[in-house]
Amino acid sequence: MRLSVAIYLAHLNPLTNAHVEIINDLKKDNVIVMPVVFLDDGTEINSKSFPFSYEIRKKMLVSVFGDSIRVSSNYTFHAPFYRYFPPIISPYSWKLRAQILSGVDKDYYTYTGDKTEGLMLKAYRLNPRIGTRKAISASSVKDKLYESVKGNQSNWKEDVPEQVAKIIEENWNTIEKYANSQDMTTRIAGMKFPKAGLKTR
Repeated sequence: MRLSVAIYLAHLNPLTNAHVEIINDLKKDNVIVMPVVFLDDGTEINSKSFPFSYEIRKKMLVSVFGDSIRVSSNYTFHAPFYRYFPPIISPYSWKLRAQILSGVDKDYYTYTGDKTEGLMLKAYRLNPRIGTRKAISASSVKDKLYESVKGNQSNWKEDVPEQVAKIIEENWNTIEKYANSQDMTTRIAGMKFPKAGLKTR
C-alpha cells in the first residue's frame, strides 16, 4: 500500500522530546520535516528566538532519526517578509505554498498542534491534520538554556534527546551569544518573524 506523505512545518529551535514524539507518531507515513528558515539576501537570520541555524537543526534531526525521515529547506521565507502578508491575498504566500510542495507527492497532509495554524493551513489547501499540543515547547527549552548561561540551575537536558543535548553543547557559543540579547521578533498572523528583514528590501 502506498504511504501518504506527512509534512511537519515547525521551528524546531531546538529539537525537543515533544518534537521527537510528534515525528515518531507521523512515521506510519513518509515524513518530511521542514524547519522554518528566514533568509535576507541569502543569509539566514538568527536571533534569541531562532538561535540555531537550519544546518544545526538538520543535524539534530539526523542525529535522532538518521535517514528514516527527509529534512527539507523548502519552508523558507525571503526578505522582505512583509510581502507574504496579508495571508491568502499576497501572491508571495502562494509562492511559499508551491515551494513547500515542490517535489512532494499529491497524497500528502501537513501536521500542526495549533488550531489557529490549522485554519491557516486549511485556507492554503495544505490538508492539515491537527494534533494535540505537547507540554514541552521549544520556547521553554530555550528559556532554560539561557538561564543556564546566567549561572542558574537548569534541567534543559531532560527536555531534549541525548544526541541533541550533545549538539547544543557543541554550539554553546550560540546560546551565550543570545542569552542576554533582546528578543528581536514580532508576531504576525500567529507566527513569529525576525524584525530584521521584515520591511527591508
